[in-house]
Amino acid sequence: MDDSKDIFKTGALYVVATPIGNMGDITLRALNVLGRVDLIAAEDTRHTGKLLARHKVKGHLIAYHEHNETERTPELLNRLKAGSAVALVSNAGTPSVSDPGYRLVNDAIANGINVVPIPGVSAAVSALSVAGLPTDSFVFIGFAAKKKAKRLKQLAELAHVPRTIIFYESPRRIMTFLQEIISTMGDRYGVLCREMTKLHEEFIRGNMSEIHSLLQERATVKGECTLIVTGRQETPDVSLDTIRSEIINTLETTEGSLSALAKTIAKNYGVSKNSVYKEALKIKHEMQSTTRNSKKSKP
Repeated sequence: MDDSKDIFKTGALYVVATPIGNMGDITLRALNVLGRVDLIAAEDTRHTGKLLARHKVKGHLIAYHEHNETERTPELLNRLKAGSAVALVSNAGTPSVSDPGYRLVNDAIANGINVVPIPGVSAAVSALSVAGLPTDSFVFIGFAAKKKAKRLKQLAELAHVPRTIIFYESPRRIMTFLQEIISTMGDRYGVLCREMTKLHEEFIRGNMSEIHSLLQERATVKGECTLIVTGRQETPDVSLDTIRSEIINTLETTEGSLSALAKTIAKNYGVSKNSVYKEALKIKHEMQSTTRNSKKSKP
């Protein structure tokens, strides 16, 4: 059965996925809908305007983004109730997935308006498909919390999750974010996907510390980043040397109480918190003793 000839619906909200970089990554159905709706609610009208011009599609654009969605949502709902067909698009990927749109979709549903998905590109799924990590079950986080304390708490809670984890992050914060993952979740394997579908598309694979070291060699990091991180692995036979090495690395690179350190490491390696705490206390005393002796030996 050929379902390609969809009946266009008036008074419907079309949630339209658009390219994440390469303008060729848009479906024929998406172009058809964008050309037929009465109004296109776009995160950035200039950005969407370029996409429409590229594909010779004419449409009436209106700005709809995180800074105006509170006042604009009722206006769009009234248009929909009056029988207008409205398309919702973000700058890249699928609307309402770490992008504006949730409020409008939710309110449209509450008002009995037909909401129609026009599927297409998603940065999270695109990255996951080439990561080479388990895809049978995964957790999509999107952008982590903006405030550091809340973000570190979020990462600590994710440390015990056994499923593949997907993050979005900006190039300005990716270096700090990688360090925070290492300190809270351990030096896990993952894939950093940068500039996907664009000319300078890049996939950096390795432990978080290896990815961080590679990026550190660059003058700048450009392009939105999607970071795929392995879930917690079962490690029943962890050696004392491994635990000691992790404790030393954490003491040298992060701040915080020994109790918090012990809790994080114990969770990452599946061992007793008390045993990690005792070893951390011992190592801290050793490090302090070495520092004092070093100062005494200086002339």
